[in-house]
Amino acid sequence: MKMIEGQTFDEERALYGSRGVHLKGCAFDGPADGESALKESSNIVVENTFCNLRYPFWHDHGLVISDSEMTELCRAALWYSDNIRITGTKMHGIKALRECSAVVDNCDILSPEFGWSVRNIEMKNTKAESEYFMMRSENLRFSDVEFKGKYSFQYIRDAVFENCKFDTKDAFWHGKNITVRDSVVKGEYLAWYSDGLTLINCKIIGTQPFCYCRNLKLINCEMIDTDLCFEKSEVEAEVTTPVLSIKNPRSGWIRVPAVDEIIMDDKEAKGQILIGENVQKKVCSCA
Repeated sequence: MKMIEGQTFDEERALYGSRGVHLKGCAFDGPADGESALKESSNIVVENTFCNLRYPFWHDHGLVISDSEMTELCRAALWYSDNIRITGTKMHGIKALRECSAVVDNCDILSPEFGWSVRNIEMKNTKAESEYFMMRSENLRFSDVEFKGKYSFQYIRDAVFENCKFDTKDAFWHGKNITVRDSVVKGEYLAWYSDGLTLINCKIIGTQPFCYCRNLKLINCEMIDTDLCFEKSEVEAEVTTPVLSIKNPRSGWIRVPAVDEIIMDDKEAKGQILIGENVQKKVCSCA
C-alpha cells in the first residue's frame, strides 16, 4: 500500500481512481476548492486527515477512515460506496452518508439528512444530530447511540436498536420490522403508521405515540407523559407505568397499571384495555 503523509490537496479529483493508498495526517483543503478527491477509488485508508472540500468519497470500495474530520464544508462526503469502516471521526457536513454500507464506531455526527437509502449499517458508541436521519434505510444495527433531531428513522426496514437514547419527533413513521431494546425514546408522535415494531424494556416519553400502527408490541415498557396513545392501532402492550389517556385502539390488548382517561368513541375500536385493580377511570364518548 502506498503511503502519503502530511500532504495537502485542493485540486479537482486530486487522487481520483486511486488503488491501495494510505493517507496519514493529510488535508483536503485550499484555494483551488476542488471536488471529488478520492472518487472511484478502492482499498483506501484515511487516517488523521482533514476533509474540508466536497464529495471526497464517492463510488469507493474498501475504505477505512479513522481519527479524521469532515467539516461543514465537506458536503455529501460518502455516497454510493461500500465496505466502509469509520472510527473516531467527526462527520459534520450535510448529507454525509447516502446509499452506502458501513460500520460507524465512536463518531460525532452533525449532519442534516444523514444516512438516506443506506443498507447494512452498523453504528455504535456514537452521538448524532440530524434531521430526517436514516430515511428509507434497511438492515440497521445500532447500539449505544445517542441521537437528537427531527423526523428520524422514517420508512426504515429491518432494524435493531439496543441501549440507545433518542430525543426525536415523528420517529419510525412507516417503519417495518423494527426492534428496540433497553432504550429511551423521547418525542411526540412516535411510530405512526409503523408495521412490526417491537419495544422491549424501553422508556417512551411524549404525546400521542403509536397511532395507526400494525403488529405493534410493547414488552415491559414505561410510558411517561403519554396521552392519546394507540389510536387506531393493532397492539399487544404490557406497560409498567400509568398512562394519561388511551384512545380507540383498533384491536389487541393493552395492560396498564392505571390510566386517567379512556376514549372509545369509534365503533371500529375493539382493543381491550386491562387496568390494575381499584383504578378510577373516565370513559369519554365525545369526539
